[in-house]
Formats: sequence, structure tokens, C-alpha cells
Amino acid sequence: MTPAVHVDDAWFDLVPLALLEFNEHGKVLRSNATLARLLGYSVASGAKLAHTTPAVQRLCGWDSPLTLLALGPEDSPLNGQATIPKAPGSGAGKLLNSQVWNQAQADPSRPKRYLCIIQEATGSSAPSSIQTGAAKNLSQDQLLHELSTILDSTPAGIAYMRGDVLLRCNRRFERMLGLTPGTTPGQRIDVLLARDPRINRVMTQSTAELRSGGQYETELEIVMPGQNPRWYGLSLRRIGDSVAQMEVIAVLSDITRIRAQQAQLQALGRDRDLMFSLSGVGIAFVRDGIIQSANPALSHLVGDDSGSLVGRNLMGLYATEVDSNSEPDVMSVLRSLGHWQGERALRHRRGTALWTEVALRLVNPQKPEEGFIASFVNVDDRHRAELNLTLQADRTRAILDSVFVGIVTLDSEGIAWMNRSARRMFAGDLADFVGHPLSTVATPDIDHPFRMTDYLDHLQDGQTHTFECQVVGRDGRVFWVVGNAVVTLGEHNQRQITYALLDIDRRRQAEAQTAEAQATLQRIIEMAPMAIMLIDAKSLKVLQVNQTAASFMHMDVSRVPGMTPEDLFDENRARAIRADMLNSLDSGAPLHREYNVQGKATNQIWDVNFLPLHKEGQPVDQLLMVATDVTEQRKAEQARLDAAIAQREMLVKEVHHRIKNNLQGVAGLLQQIAARKPEVASAISEVVGQVQAIAQVYGLQVGAGGPLRLKNVIEAISNSVQRTFGRPITLTFDGDHGGEWLLPEAESIPIALSLNELLTNAHKHGDPSTPLVCHVQSIDDAQVCIDIRNKGQLPEGFNLARVPGGVSGLGLVRALLPRRSSKLNLTQENELVLTHVELSPPGIHLAPTPHVSGAASGHQIALWPQ
Repeated sequence: MTPAVHVDDAWFDLVPLALLEFNEHGKVLRSNATLARLLGYSVASGAKLAHTTPAVQRLCGWDSPLTLLALGPEDSPLNGQATIPKAPGSGAGKLLNSQVWNQAQADPSRPKRYLCIIQEATGSSAPSSIQTGAAKNLSQDQLLHELSTILDSTPAGIAYMRGDVLLRCNRRFERMLGLTPGTTPGQRIDVLLARDPRINRVMTQSTAELRSGGQYETELEIVMPGQNPRWYGLSLRRIGDSVAQMEVIAVLSDITRIRAQQAQLQALGRDRDLMFSLSGVGIAFVRDGIIQSANPALSHLVGDDSGSLVGRNLMGLYATEVDSNSEPDVMSVLRSLGHWQGERALRHRRGTALWTEVALRLVNPQKPEEGFIASFVNVDDRHRAELNLTLQADRTRAILDSVFVGIVTLDSEGIAWMNRSARRMFAGDLADFVGHPLSTVATPDIDHPFRMTDYLDHLQDGQTHTFECQVVGRDGRVFWVVGNAVVTLGEHNQRQITYALLDIDRRRQAEAQTAEAQATLQRIIEMAPMAIMLIDAKSLKVLQVNQTAASFMHMDVSRVPGMTPEDLFDENRARAIRADMLNSLDSGAPLHREYNVQGKATNQIWDVNFLPLHKEGQPVDQLLMVATDVTEQRKAEQARLDAAIAQREMLVKEVHHRIKNNLQGVAGLLQQIAARKPEVASAISEVVGQVQAIAQVYGLQVGAGGPLRLKNVIEAISNSVQRTFGRPITLTFDGDHGGEWLLPEAESIPIALSLNELLTNAHKHGDPSTPLVCHVQSIDDAQVCIDIRNKGQLPEGFNLARVPGGVSGLGLVRALLPRRSSKLNLTQENELVLTHVELSPPGIHLAPTPHVSGAASGHQIALWPQ
């Protein structure tokens, strides 16, 4: 019986024979590169033999599956032959021979495995002869020789062991373990490897694994004397079904370099993971638009954990309502250039937008389907700052468009921007001026500041230069402007010049008109017939004065500026003028005064007005004094007044005379009626007395002007009563001001009637044989007392307050006397009745006495507020 063939993974691809391994279900387990070269195509692992070509099925014996399944591990191989076609136009096909071996399995329950060895046939023998020659060509000795050659040339150490005896190994195996070449086969493993306890532990551990699973793999470090430690990968695979003595294929591979590379890769991986996790830049690996991995920085930007980002669509992270980028355009640029960079807005979990600078780069520019790396840098603060700056710039330009000052900005190309006022000033649109020099609106003057701009070379950033010049608008209007030129730095640190221009053409015209008006006003002031002085509000010094003021100050006006009132006038006059100046300055209102300046020969009256001057919102800083000589005007006014008064007095006297005559005529008629009708004589006599009293008052007014003197009224009433009743009246006056008391016009007739009634009442109720006594007493300036005494007796229990009102007698007296300024009382003095009347202001008042102020320096000054 021929032993089963088992080919280890370590040299499966190195065998120069075409090999194909499959199981009893027709599933291809593996195939080597030689088979692919022989067939012209590869048979993929996992493929079904039923789906391969008929030639491959015949070579593998799958065309007769019952014969194949009957092949046992100890049976001779199943031979096959097939012809595969060559390339079109290259002639006949290729004849292939095959041997199919059943590989022994340690676990009988597992599916059977078959190994198909294929090689190209030599010659063109018939199938029957090929099968007999194949057994000879692929004899066991030849196969073992080929395998030995392959094992010795492979870089892996390979050994075949049965039980604990090493039966065969290649030289590479011996060199790896530091064994003497050629002495290893047939020796016990524990004796060969006793010097390294780690290998013993591995062999001990692998025995249990091989018995249960049939395969064991591990890595171990072996130290040779005088050499650096080496790392080896050990792979043990059990073959056959023997239980007493296991057959094991050991493959030892030098993985020192791989381990070093793995260590480097692990270090790089750790560094990458460290950078990936600790970087402040959000990073994501994206394939087919789906996030495959993301670092914590990206999760922090969107407010989610990094685990929840995996599997999400990258487009779902963008705030598309504020992001104007088009995803198809971005991906098109990425596929064509291999990278894309721009700004995009991410949507935070709170719903807010976060602006980031995004960089996309393909992992493999040749294969865009492998995905790309996306990095996100937070530029939200910068973006918002730029947005705010843009908004601020827009607001600034909007504000500048609303001001009345023309703003013009120039760069290296010429005019870059103009506000609305500048465009209106130059009568054009912005497009008419952009790119043109500012001298296009300058006049032809050679030294025009828009043409000669050497002054700008000396200006630093933020410094200004002020000028005035004439400019010409597009409509041909020539006007004056005052401007400032300031040098600033633009967006790219480029030097910019900004002009601020104010149209002062109207101001120039207004200044000229003002200057002309001031000159005219100055001429008017100099020629004005009134004294005008401008005075400083703090020091009261004269700042300016006209020629007419010389007569007011009696001084040459050329010496007046800088003088104070004390320097210009005498002491009393200066004190009065200073007080009026300060009064006007303190009140802030105009003040009017009249000064009567009396000299030795002449008397002048000056009408003076003080007017505080100040700017709006500022305190008073100057005082204007205007004085006019109104002496002749006042004299004319006084003459007209005197004439009017004289005419009025004449008319009043005539009227009063006629009233008196009429009243006396009425009194005569009443007396005639009393004579004819004695029954009413007493009543009529009282009325006659009252009428005569009124007539006496009007008689007094005929010869007097103004208020009547109380003394004259009392004398007239006493004489009238004495004439009426024929009874003598003794009248006396006492006191310093007895003749100076005056009666107001409104009180003269009521008081005259009251005195007439009191005297008449004393006559009627007294002894007619005795005279009446009337005494008038003036008590200082307070009051006048009138006492009337007559012989008689008051009724028992007389009370003046109980006397009723009436049209005669005491009732009439109580009604006529002024309540606030008079008192009436009747008392009994022995056999006399005393009637006491007190009159006080304002019912009466003393006549005023003229008053003249004292003289100073030969002048008299009388001041009356107007």
C-alpha cells in the first residue's frame, strides 16, 4: 500500500508541480500558482468542481465521483488525463496527466480531502499508456527526492516527526535550532532540545493540542550563544490517524524581521491612535459616503460620541441650510484632483451650526472607491468674526452712505469706492469713477492737492493731512471742499488712501456774505445815533465801542477799549451801571434802565438796554449795552403830557362845575317842594342836605386837580350844614399832617355824605341853642380822628350795632363808611353826645413829598427802572 500524501502550507506554493486540494463535496480548498500557470487561469478557493471546466473535472476524477469517493488513504492514486485548449490560433491543445490522492484525516468525521497533482504530459501517448507510465514517473522515490530538494531549498525549517523521534528535517531546521547538520534524523526530540526549556514547554503544550485538534501554532524566542535573539514561528500539524505514535509536520519560520516590523507597526499604530485620539482636529475615514471611523475631536465638534458616528452618512453631519457647498461638486473635484479643501458648516447636536475648515484627501488617488480621509478644523470663531467684520463693513458703508461728508477710497489702481455723498457731490455713479485717479475731478491748477500728492509719502498709517481746494463735478459745477487725507492698510496690507471731503461752497459764500454783513453792520454801528458798547462778561471791560458813545461817557472813544465802568464814570454812576450789568448777566435776560444825568448847565436822560450774548448751550460771555439820548424825546413827551393834563383838568372842572350847579338847582327845587308841602319838609330837608354835600364835593373838584384834601372836604360840608340849618359849627384841626391827608376819588363822595349825615344828626337830636363842635385830630402818619360833640342824650340801652341800615341817618353812615379803613362810635359824655370817627389808609393817604438824590462830582444821577 502506498502511504498517503500530505503537503504542508509552508511549501504548498513552492512545489514545482501543479497542486489542487478539494474535499468530498467538490469544494476547492486551495490551489497553487503552478496550477494557474499550467491552466492559464486560477481556480479560486471555495469554487465548486462542478462549476469548473470538464478538463479540470476529469483531471480531478470528478467526472466519476463514485470511483473517487471509493479511494482510500492507503490506496494507490487515481490517475487522470485531459486536454485543455491553448490560445486561439496557437495550434493543438495541451495534454495534462494527473494523480488524485486521498489525504488521511485525524478526525474521521471530517469531510475527506483529496490532493490532485497535475503535470504536462511528455509526448503524445494514448491514455492507456499514459496511465501506466504515470505510475512510474510519479513513483514514491522520485516524489520524495523532489520533496527533499524542495525542503532543503526552502527558507523555512521543516521536520517530520513520529512520536518523540525526529525522522527527517531540512538543514534550515537544524541551523535555526543550532543543531549539528546531519545528526538530527533518528534522534529523540527531548535530547536534541534539552538545552532550551522553553522549547520543551512548547512541545509539552503542543502534544495535548495536537491530540485534540490536530494543529498547533506558536511563536518563541531562541537565543544562540554569541548571537542576537531570534524569533521563530512554529507550526505543528498532525497527519495520519495513528494514535499511539502521532505523525507531526513541524514548520519553523524566522519571523524576527516580521516581529521587528510588527513592533514598528504597533508603535506607529499607537502613535497614530494617540494622534488620532488626542488631536484637536476632527478626523474621519469615509468609504462610499459612510463614516468608517472617527476620532473624539470630530465627535466633540458635533456633540456626539465617536462610536455613534461610525456608520453614519457624512452628509448627515453638515448643516445644509447654511452650507452653500454642493456635495456632487465637492466629490467631483475630489475624484479629479484627489483632494478638496474648503469651509463647511457642521450641525451640532444642539441644532446650531459650527463652521469648520474641511480637507478631503483620497487614500488611493488611483482607486477612489477605497475611500478618503476627512479632517475638520474648528474655524467657527474666525468665521463668525469674518462674518461680523463683513456685517460691520456693510454697516459702516451704509453709515458712510448716510453721512453728508463725501468719502473716497483709493488703492493702487485708483478710485476703489465712493459713498453716496461723494457720488452726489461729483454728479456721477461709482462705475464712472472706479479705477480713475482722483485728479479727474480736480481743477486745472498745477498744485492741486489731488494732483500734487507728494504729501501722502510722508504720512504714516493713521495720520491725516488737511486741505482746501476747488473741484469740478461731472456736471461742470465748480465748488470748494475741505478735506482730510488719511493713509490706512487694506486687506492684504496694501496701502490705501481715504479722502473725507465736505462741500463748503455754501459755507464760503456764507462766510463772504457774513463778512460783508459784518462790515455793513460795523458801518451802521459807527453811524448809528446811539451809544453801543460790547463788554466782556467776566471782567466787564469794554471790548468795542462806537463813536456816539463819547457823549455818553464824556471821553474819547479811542481810549475806552479795556476800561471798566469805574474807569469810565464817577463813583455813583459806575456803581449803578455795574450793578445793572451784573443783574442782567445773572438773570440772562435783557434789562432796561433810564439814567438822568444832571450837570451844571444841562440835564440828559439816557435810555439804556443791557443784552447778554452767548452761543447756544454756552454760558454768557459778552454783554451788549445800547444807550440812546432821549432828553429831547422825554421833554416833548412831557410837554404833550402837560398839555393833555391841562386840557383834561379844564374839561373836568367844567363838568364838575356844571354838576355842582345842577345839584344846587335840584336842592332849590326840593326846598320849594318842602315849602309847599310841610308834611314832607323834614324828609326833603335831609335829601337837600345830601345833595348839597355832593355838590360841595364837586365844587371842590372844580378847582383841584387829582385827589381832594380831607381838610377841604370837612370845611365845605361843615359850611353847607351850617348854612342849611343856621346853626353855628365850631371846627378845629390838630396834628402835624392835618392838611396833608388826601381822599381817593372813589371815597370822597361817601365820606362827604357820611360827615353830612353825622352833622345833620347832631343838629336834629341836640340842643339847637348850643353850637356844634367838630374837632379833627391827625395822629402821626397812621390815622385821622373826627370828633363831633353836641348837647343831647342817647336813648337808654343805645347800641350802634343794632341800628338798621337805611337811606338816611346812622344807617346810611354805616353803609357808606369804608369797612377796612374806618371806625364809627357814639358815646355819652355827661350831657354831651360824642360821635367818634377814625379814618386810616387806604381810605385816606398822605400827600407825597418830592425827593431828590444827593450830588456827586458836579452831576446828579436819578435812576428809575423803566
